[in-house]
Amino acid sequence: MYFTDRGIEELEERRGSEQVTLDWLAERLRAFVDRNPDFEVAVDRLATFLARDDSDDEVDD
Repeated sequence: MYFTDRGIEELEERRGSEQVTLDWLAERLRAFVDRNPDFEVAVDRLATFLARDDSDDEVDD
């Protein structure tokens, strides 16, 4: 297990049964970056990854 999996597991345990909107998620990501500007690039990459369709991740052979 990666160290970051602990945070993911906590999220799943605490909020796994909830349904959230993408507006809520975007607002939480913005609040996180406002408090932790050093993570702006990582959060931006995560948001871009989440925004793209799964087919965008496929590698052309």
